[in-house]
Amino acid sequence: MGKMFDVILLILILLSVLFVMIESVKGLPENVYDFLYIGEWVITIFFTLEYIARILITKKPSTYIFSFYGIIDFLSTIPLYLSFILVGSNVLITVRALRLLRVFRILKISRYVGESNKLKKALIDSRAKIFVFLFAVLIVALIAGTLMYLIEGEQSGFNSIPVSIYWCIVTLTTVGFGDIAPVTPLGQFLATIIMILGYGIIAVPTGIVSAEYAKNTDYVHVNTQACRNCGALKHRDDAKYCHKCGEELHPEITKNS
Repeated sequence: MGKMFDVILLILILLSVLFVMIESVKGLPENVYDFLYIGEWVITIFFTLEYIARILITKKPSTYIFSFYGIIDFLSTIPLYLSFILVGSNVLITVRALRLLRVFRILKISRYVGESNKLKKALIDSRAKIFVFLFAVLIVALIAGTLMYLIEGEQSGFNSIPVSIYWCIVTLTTVGFGDIAPVTPLGQFLATIIMILGYGIIAVPTGIVSAEYAKNTDYVHVNTQACRNCGALKHRDDAKYCHKCGEELHPEITKNS
């Protein structure tokens, strides 16, 4: 039943985000907007009941309310109610902005996708390496941007060192907006080196995270069940007792058996 509930929530989250996107399209038949409005209210009421239920089953509601997922659940529920309460032409823009906050519901998906725990753990384990790598990239961008400013100068659009660093970062990431470009042979040679470095820079953090992810292939899948006694989350699928307080997780199953 718990997994079925998770699947239903996933479907509703995706539908809700889809409704937000379709709602922004102009020129659709009026009955389409009416259907989206009714559907959004149905989904919002469902999420409201889920939010209230999570508060009621937790012994310390404040722990859940002010947690990351608690805040996300609140943001994904309250906008539609506020848009219903705030009525008037002077607040239409604000209401529309509040209703668009419903896209935060997409963040709820990570709670119901077990594999996201492995990716989260891999990112946390590799955060130090990624930080050192990003710091090295920042140093390269600072040095290369300064050199490009000295080589090209203001006549080529490199008006200051910060602008030159911006150009270097855009080039390193292979985005290439094209708003600034070197014109001198030496500047073009330096730009070529930066472009080649860019391909390696993109690959490095991917490799770091992939290596950590591979180490955690035996990471145990956990579910979204909360302990009735202490409210602890992230229990193993085969767990019978809470990993924090030792409370039995499925007392009704034990009684029936």
